[in-house]
Amino acid sequence: MKNRIKIAAGLAAAALALTACSSAEGDSGSGGTADQPQVAFIPKLTGVGFFEGGGAGAEAAGPDHGLDVQYLGSPEASVAKQVELINSYTQQGYQGIIVSSVSPDGLCQSLKQAMDQDVVVLTWDSDTNPECRQFYVSQGTPDQLGSLLVEMVTEDLPADEAAKVAFHYSSPTVTDQNQWAEVAKGIIAEETSWEVVDTVFSENQTELAVQQAEALINANPDLKAIIAPDANALPGTAQALENLGREDIILVGFSTPNVMKEYIKNGTLKRFALWDVEQQGALSVAVAAHLLEGNELNVGDTLEADGFGTLEVQPNSVQGYDYEAEGNGIIVMPERTVFTADNIDDYDF
Repeated sequence: MKNRIKIAAGLAAAALALTACSSAEGDSGSGGTADQPQVAFIPKLTGVGFFEGGGAGAEAAGPDHGLDVQYLGSPEASVAKQVELINSYTQQGYQGIIVSSVSPDGLCQSLKQAMDQDVVVLTWDSDTNPECRQFYVSQGTPDQLGSLLVEMVTEDLPADEAAKVAFHYSSPTVTDQNQWAEVAKGIIAEETSWEVVDTVFSENQTELAVQQAEALINANPDLKAIIAPDANALPGTAQALENLGREDIILVGFSTPNVMKEYIKNGTLKRFALWDVEQQGALSVAVAAHLLEGNELNVGDTLEADGFGTLEVQPNSVQGYDYEAEGNGIIVMPERTVFTADNIDDYDF
């Protein structure tokens, strides 16, 4: 039997007032009511437009599914903070936890303990090891997103031209960005004449992103391209290019259109990409609601979701994992968007 989920249309996410709470600020202790279970939607860190957008979409979708969804996180991106949050919400009686993980394995003990207490555990944006959650709501497979990074560079740098390129993103341990970078580096090694000369990290810190990018450029003055698949690293690198007056370096990556709009319009970069993070938050909540209603969901089941069409639950192998189990898998968003000067004004998140 194929399971089906409906996501209510017409999200008013952009008008939603966001409340980014720490674990102490988010403590309500109620665990929801029988009619309205509580779900914690946890970002890597608060205060970043990408995660705020995901939280807006998740919170707006909650009432459509009879859930009290709360965007709850810490301004610090760390395993310790996320473990503290997960443990706190589990102890308070939250029935669902949806987390963008800063580590593939650092949250596993806490998430497994939550699942042992019948808490629905999902990941979004950045996954854990698959045995540590039930489903991952993915913005794209590593092959899709890693390939997209390289494709954006080739718009301005031919694959057969000898060139030095570098990577800049948040952390050497964060799951999603390292998977994308690994695929992109493999394509570069096998299908181009480019050389990857450096990879730097800025730990989701805005000021550090600018500093690391400036240091990278100064250490490699003949760079032809920088690939920055991170919502902080991309604008930080764009600002570094402006600070150094470098108009000869191609910059691509992933971030939100509102953050990058000024850099697109002044020509610091020509293109970057992302997905609709508000819809990713909404889809995550719809999956949680389906499971909280007592429904099973397995690889091969289909989800009929407004705005997405029919989605099929994929095996963990699409993200490169070996682990497969009942009630466990990946739901991949079907579309990603490349933003340019021609379309960036059509988006507001």
